[in-house]
Amino acid sequence: MAQPKILVVDDDREIVGAIKKRLELEGYDVVPAYNGLEALDVLVEQDIQLLIIDIMMPGMDGLSATMKIRESKNIPIIILSAKTEESDKILGLSMGADDYVSKPFRPDELIARVKSQLRRYLQLGSKAAGPEDKNRLILGGLTLDLDGKCIYVDGEPVKVTATEFKILNLLMRHPGRVFSAEEIYERVWEEAAYATENTVMVHIRRIREKIEIDPKNPKYLKVVWGIGYKMEKMD
Repeated sequence: MAQPKILVVDDDREIVGAIKKRLELEGYDVVPAYNGLEALDVLVEQDIQLLIIDIMMPGMDGLSATMKIRESKNIPIIILSAKTEESDKILGLSMGADDYVSKPFRPDELIARVKSQLRRYLQLGSKAAGPEDKNRLILGGLTLDLDGKCIYVDGEPVKVTATEFKILNLLMRHPGRVFSAEEIYERVWEEAAYATENTVMVHIRRIREKIEIDPKNPKYLKVVWGIGYKMEKMD
């Protein structure tokens, strides 16, 4: 079985080279690029399973590239940047990124996040939903397609990212149950939760924008203030 192919994008060629070398030691196939425009070209020409992209680059920055990529692809995207302000992290997640690693970073941390994202992306839909219908989860007007890795809202297909899909998968399997942000993070990201409230909140907001007619007055995905989030039970 072929190893996952990872696209690494940064205008600093030394950083790209260092990340490429480290990922290749883990057995991954790595493709380098040096700005957002080059990244878009690679994604058209090659089958990429994960993207690591810097924010500040000439030609097209990482955030603009992320927005463009999300129009057609749901591959995991890890933002890599020297910016460490919480607002920058939230902005990157809002644009469609799945994770965020700040420079300088520990190589082992980046590898762990890559493995976590790839595991989630490559195994989506592998768990059965039950003996009645192992390929779909249905809740009211929502149908989660475990094979197609998308959700149908009142019969219309809606594209979601790998992380959004995993959150929907978790919540739709347990309608009415309230999950804290920490539990959602630990189950979806498959790592210990630490200062994760904003990360989960941004993904919940993005999901609402895709599945709710009125995201400010949601029918399905509810906040239980001070506790967490739940999918409302449907009669």
